[in-house]
Amino acid sequence: MPIAPIEALGALSGALGVTAPTSLDAAATTAPASASSGQAFGDLLIDHLDRLEGIQDRADDLAVQAATGDLSNMHDYTIAATEAAVTAQLTVAVRNRALEAFNDIIRMPIG
Repeated sequence: MPIAPIEALGALSGALGVTAPTSLDAAATTAPASASSGQAFGDLLIDHLDRLEGIQDRADDLAVQAATGDLSNMHDYTIAATEAAVTAQLTVAVRNRALEAFNDIIRMPIG
């Protein structure tokens, strides 16, 4: 299953509660990184992984209900399964970009 470029996934950021800066100027005016912002990033990461797990759990529960015949509206399962798949794709794409950036920084020559 192909993963769309990060630029195309900007519309999905609202589903995860992430808001991206609207321009490079907005990103440049943010405060410099500090120990407290590092902790905030860790909390943000944990929060989004918990949300991903919740979305996938909901889709799994609806799948069980659909398989047992207890689900009255199949559209609920279809929407939940699609949301779980898209959210997982977005998470993997962000992880891959972060790893690429980390590797690029590691390969930078010093001095």
